[in-house]
Amino acid sequence: MLTITLSIFIPFLAAIFIPFIYKRIQNRHIGWFVIIVPIALFIFLASFIPSIANGSTYMHTIRWIDSAGIHFATYLDGLSLIFALLITGVGSLVILYSIYYLSERESLGRFYVYLLLFMGAMLGVVLSDNLMMLYVFWELTSISSFLLIAFWYHRKKSRYGAQKSMLITVSGGIAMLAGFIMLQSLTGSFSVREIVATIGQYTDEPLFLWAMLLVLLGAFTKSAQFPFHIWLPDAMEAPTPVSAYLHSATMVKAGIYLVARFTPIFGGEAVWFYTVSGVGLFTLLVGSFNAVKQTDLKALLAYSTVSQLGLVMSLFGLGSVALQHGYSPDSVIYTQATFAALFHLINHSTFKGALFMVVGIVDHELGTRDIRRLGGLMAFMPITFTIALIGSFSMAGLPPFNGFLSKEMFFEALVNARNLEVFSTGTVGTLFLVVAWIASVFTFVYSMIIVFQTFFGEFHPERVEKPSSEASFGMLVAPSVLAIFVVGIFFFPNVVGNYLLRPAMTAIYPSFAGAEGLVPHIKAWHGFNPALWMTIGVIILGTILYKLIKYWRGVYTIAPLRWNLDTAFNAGLTWLEGGSHFITRMYMKGYLKDYLVYIFTFFIVAVGGSILWTGSYSFDFTDNSPIAINEFLIVLAMAGAALAMIFAKSRMTAIILNGVLGYSIALLFVVFRAPDLALTQTVVETVTTALFLLCFYFLPEWKKERSARKTKIMNGIIALSAGTIVTVLALAVQGNKMFESISVYFEDAYLLAGGKNIVNTILGDFRAFDTMLEVVVLFIAGIGVFTLIKLKTGKEDKDIEDQ
Repeated sequence: MLTITLSIFIPFLAAIFIPFIYKRIQNRHIGWFVIIVPIALFIFLASFIPSIANGSTYMHTIRWIDSAGIHFATYLDGLSLIFALLITGVGSLVILYSIYYLSERESLGRFYVYLLLFMGAMLGVVLSDNLMMLYVFWELTSISSFLLIAFWYHRKKSRYGAQKSMLITVSGGIAMLAGFIMLQSLTGSFSVREIVATIGQYTDEPLFLWAMLLVLLGAFTKSAQFPFHIWLPDAMEAPTPVSAYLHSATMVKAGIYLVARFTPIFGGEAVWFYTVSGVGLFTLLVGSFNAVKQTDLKALLAYSTVSQLGLVMSLFGLGSVALQHGYSPDSVIYTQATFAALFHLINHSTFKGALFMVVGIVDHELGTRDIRRLGGLMAFMPITFTIALIGSFSMAGLPPFNGFLSKEMFFEALVNARNLEVFSTGTVGTLFLVVAWIASVFTFVYSMIIVFQTFFGEFHPERVEKPSSEASFGMLVAPSVLAIFVVGIFFFPNVVGNYLLRPAMTAIYPSFAGAEGLVPHIKAWHGFNPALWMTIGVIILGTILYKLIKYWRGVYTIAPLRWNLDTAFNAGLTWLEGGSHFITRMYMKGYLKDYLVYIFTFFIVAVGGSILWTGSYSFDFTDNSPIAINEFLIVLAMAGAALAMIFAKSRMTAIILNGVLGYSIALLFVVFRAPDLALTQTVVETVTTALFLLCFYFLPEWKKERSARKTKIMNGIIALSAGTIVTVLALAVQGNKMFESISVYFEDAYLLAGGKNIVNTILGDFRAFDTMLEVVVLFIAGIGVFTLIKLKTGKEDKDIEDQ
């Protein structure tokens, strides 16, 4: 459907008009205009829920580059619908929250432009069917998130966090692009649907494994999986509405979406299972362990996001095992891990979005997020406390909140996974289970820290920077709505399961469509099963650890635990910068002659070496026309002018000799019966000669440089070698025609383009875009020169006035 394609462009179009609206409105917050966009998109996308729940999918393609198979293709199914609803639904609440959070003194026009660009890019990622289109939007999310994180660019930490996220996610995106190209070379298609349908016959190809690993690299960097998770905590320097949006529903979820979307392609491989599950579980443990030691509430939530993303990622890895042997009652058991991943994905968006907004309220009202300065807030911030309690307990996996349901399904999936055939021994499966359980204990601990150390205890007004009070009604609406979803999903989980999760499961397991047990019935009570006992153990041990936290928190000061990847990242940047400065200083001497030596030396080595290595210096003069005496004389005059230019003692002489070369070429065009080229060459040579004279008039007097004998000899060798290689290359190309000359095509210029002058037709029709861009470049350069002249003139006028 065309409307689905248009839904991607609506945020971009809105972003264009925001600056104009922002300048014209008075006494109104621009956010009230912006919020219309995500709400309208959410309502539009929600209208597809009934039809997609019944098995429908929607595809629309705008054909673009047929020869390369690159088209603007969109595809809406159950999986993309979940993410699109999260992007627009949570986006609406984030914008509502930002209206009350951000002061009108901020650059709100710029903020909402960035936010809409990010929203449009995320919709493009989840709705794209063409891999090249997906990649473009993927990198656009990195660029727009860079702008959002660095919104307060006057802060050093904001600039650092934006740079860090940009470097890591864009690098992963480039690796992912290489994987996409490998997939296309294997299957002959950039369409995700077509690749899913045909990939089975290419799994034994060498490129298949490399494509898998490169795609995973892109997914891991974007979804903050270990060891690429280090960018996410630094991204908290963005305004809280941005953090709530990036951490709960968008940026980090793009990597999760990629893994889910590519599970039907790579999911049947053991490498995929071990990599996705192993990295996910380790990320879960690292994130939860590091979250406990944080003293900044926002940093704590950032590491908790890393942890929760690892949980979801590990579940997708476990669920992929079902694709190894095709449909069977046993394999469907493992699809419940994927179901749990999708369910927890939605739950995480609700409770994490609410928690980030709560932290923003605390910071906005008290002026600090430092846990050591907080306490006793429940007395005068009861609504904020209630929302924080709901979100934190849901994240800890406690009833009656939606996080409890998905956490139980997580434990149940791990219990079932202990006997997987992909595990070499049962010990490995048990290790997975133990790691997940320990990480869940730390998750419980940091969830309790949010609630009890922030809202309980004694309040110290002298430790905060602002008078303490409950947030305004408008600021509480968005987190309250998310908190209602946290509770509501617990009591009515199968509404989500039947209308959203079921079609998403069909998208991930297309060969299992309609299979019995693919979508389990969600219920809170399963009896005293292993998963419940694990939860009880988490609560008991987590409570003990929280109560005794001051006695064991010193473990973070142990040397090995003080080492972190941030230090390695910063050291790497410092080393790269130092190395680049060292290398640059080696060749940036400030002398044009040195740069020419570098260029021609590289040319001689690369091109000359290639000619010698391949033996491509054979010549064939049999078909050449005889050289007439007038042609010989013209060339002889050109050679004489070139040699004389070397020994010229003034710029005027050098310019005249250079003009002799140019006009001699025009004479050759006349001899070869190309009057249009001769005329063009004459005009160009006349203009350039005049410009040379004009420019050199303002240069200081030319003093002939005195170079050492060795330097002259070296320059002569380089010049002769470069000239010889160019001559040999031209003769070799002219004498070895492997393909029909392209000039044959342009001989039909009159029929193809309606132009009798071939040169003008090539410039104006065949190379129209190239010529247009060249004109644009010249226009930009002209504007730059004009600006510099005006600035200099204005400065001189100001100096005269001052005098």
